[in-house]
Amino acid sequence: MQVVHTRAELLAWHEAHPAPLGFVPTMGNLHAGHLALVTAAQAENAQVAVSIFVNPTQFGPNEDFSAYPRTLDSDIAVLEAAGCDLLLAPTAATMYPAGTDTRIVPGAVGESLCGPFRPGHFSGVATVVATLWHLVQPQRAYFGTKDWQQCMVLRRLLLDLAFPLEMVLVPTKREADGLAMSSRNQYLSAAERSQALQIHRALTAAVGAFQDGERHPATLQRLTLEVLSREADLKPQYVAVVDAETLQPITGSIGSPTTVAIAAHLGKTRLIDNCVLGDVTPLLRTCL
Repeated sequence: MQVVHTRAELLAWHEAHPAPLGFVPTMGNLHAGHLALVTAAQAENAQVAVSIFVNPTQFGPNEDFSAYPRTLDSDIAVLEAAGCDLLLAPTAATMYPAGTDTRIVPGAVGESLCGPFRPGHFSGVATVVATLWHLVQPQRAYFGTKDWQQCMVLRRLLLDLAFPLEMVLVPTKREADGLAMSSRNQYLSAAERSQALQIHRALTAAVGAFQDGERHPATLQRLTLEVLSREADLKPQYVAVVDAETLQPITGSIGSPTTVAIAAHLGKTRLIDNCVLGDVTPLLRTCL
């Protein structure tokens, strides 16, 4: 595996290696969820590139940018063992050269769910991913669905700005007990780790009700919140039942793919998770 840090090094690598290239953008501190994306990319591409960059523009002033775990040496070892071909580990100056002043502002899909609670977050995500797509020039890019809203923001980015690549969504990788894998899980104490499972239980209850024929979004929302509230230390920021593509509220009964999304605080840690009801197969692969 080759490790590059600059735009010039990346260009030189491109000149020496054939397409198709699969790409997995990350912020590092890699776990099995990231490796599932690498495996998915390896199945469809001649080469696989991963980026590790803790992007400052997607963190708010009171969020955990400075504390976010940075484990580059161990991440390199993990990627080498996984058979990754290229690691892009840029500095902030590589990604945002002096004088950089352009930002991408997502539309309505970035304004619901996490949007009001994390102002500027999805602008930072869209801007850094657009930059990475331009630099890495992949034929396919792979994302996990734990942050469904992020996936839909980036889907609109691809379509609206005509990026010549395919975006592939990979189901959330979970621990054996159902907890969605996340680098932020390590912030949890042993007691909090157990309490966090209530999020998955709440989503499982929503899936069960849907499978049993429930189609009223308000009823599904109430059920999800009721199960979530059984764990008193979990402080919900939102529980939403929205259209899976637009992330807008559903009027009437559910007739199209739907996402049940949760954001909650547990101690000092903010956790998100979701489940998707109905057939979202058309949303799992996006290209022009």
